[in-house]
This record gives sequence, C-alpha cells and structure tokens, in this order.
Amino acid sequence: MRIGVTANSEVPESIRVARKVIGELGDEDIVLESGIARLFGREGKPIEKMDIDVLVTVGGDGTILRSLQRTSAPIFGVNAGVLGFLAEVNEDEISTGLRRLLDGNYFIEERIKLRTVLKGQRLLDATNEAVVHTAHVAKIRHFNVFVDDQLAMDVRADGIIISTPTGSTCYAMAVGSPIVDPHVDAFVIAPMAPFKFGARPMVVPASSKISISLVKPKPCLCVIDGQQEMPMEGGEGISFNLSEERARFIRFEKAFYKKTREKLVCMP
Repeated sequence: MRIGVTANSEVPESIRVARKVIGELGDEDIVLESGIARLFGREGKPIEKMDIDVLVTVGGDGTILRSLQRTSAPIFGVNAGVLGFLAEVNEDEISTGLRRLLDGNYFIEERIKLRTVLKGQRLLDATNEAVVHTAHVAKIRHFNVFVDDQLAMDVRADGIIISTPTGSTCYAMAVGSPIVDPHVDAFVIAPMAPFKFGARPMVVPASSKISISLVKPKPCLCVIDGQQEMPMEGGEGISFNLSEERARFIRFEKAFYKKTREKLVCMP
C-alpha cells in the first residue's frame, strides 16, 4: 500500500500530529504533500500528482475537503481540528487506526459530489456544498432557483446553498436545513437569511438539474466547499447536478448517527 500524507501546514497542532502519523508509519511506502514535506526537510509532491492508494489527512474537515478536490484516492482522516466530523480517528487512536488500515481491516464509504458549471466552465466538485451569495455585506439578492427547468424558489436572500447530504451537517444545517443521511441520493437547496419567513429549504433528487439566476443582475460570489471562490457579475448562468465522481472515505464502522449525536446534537 502506498500512502500519501497531508496536513494543514499553517496550524502547528496539525504539524505536530502529522509528525506522529509519519513516525507511526515508519518504513511504509509514503508520499508527503509538498507543504509538509518542506517543513520536515523531505521531498514531496502536490496531492494531485500523488500515485497513492490512500491519502491520510491531518487537520480539520477543511483539510479533508481541500484534499478531495485534488485526489480520487480514499481519505483516511485524522482529526487535529475542533470538530472533525469527516475524520475517522482522533490523535489517541492513530496507532490503532493505522494498523487497521495497513492490515486492510476497513471498508470504503462512498458519498456523492456536486458538479457546478459557471459560464460554461466546470468548477471543482463539491463534497459539502456550493454557495452563491451576495458579493457585498448586507445587500440581499433576488434569486430564482429552477429544478429540472421548473421554478422551485423565488426568493430574496443573502444567498443560496446547494448542499450534498455530506454538507447537510455543515453550512446548510446552520441555516435551518435538515440533516440528510449520506446514503440518501439527494441535494438540499437552502436560502440564506431569506426575506420571506415562508422560504424554506427543499430536498430534491440527486438526479435533478438545479440552476440559479438573478432577477436583477448584481455581483455575487460562488464558493465551492469554502475553498474555491469565483466572482459572478450576476447575469451569467450557473447550474448544478450530480458529479460522476465520488468522495471516498476509509471507515472502520458505520457511525454517522453516532457522530451526529455526539458531535452535533449533544455538543456541550
């Protein structure tokens, strides 16, 4: 097994935990991501150029989302952040987790991703969500949202979130959307701070084609998983549909509801 390792090189805690991961891997065939490789005085490669079987990510969920935009390899997440909802192990579980990984004692969980096309250009796929929101603070926009060419939402709001089930426990949840089991093939359409109280989130089949237009073209911003940002003038077309790619995670147990209960519902 060839294992890639990446970490958030701007967070000292992530670097410390990454050093522990590398130490535990010992003489295994590993490839370090360029950023942390420099910190450790070793050679490395960008994630997108790694020829690997598994990518170990050290950090928070942002590190995992960035990695999923650059590799199709399964992700083994080591939490060195605050919440770590997408990660599989915490620091005290590194040794046991890596041994199970090397022994093949795991399964791969696949989750759908969202494809976004803006002005005819395909952006990076989203594991969590794509967001179209106003480019200026405290300036709402008038959005029309279409599902399979039918007008589904006519709303004035700060923005519109198009979320996967994975993202339903993230940004979409923060604006009142339901939590969706990651094995449900659906997308959530959620208005952000809608002007009308009756404007509620919608759940639509993942086979749907979703598009957004502005009634009056004004500057907006499209953000993919909080990582990629694309400015919009407001008059261009933007559409969303199911990606042919999948996000893949190394898992030791089926624990979605356990994580939801412990990390989101019953948080202190």
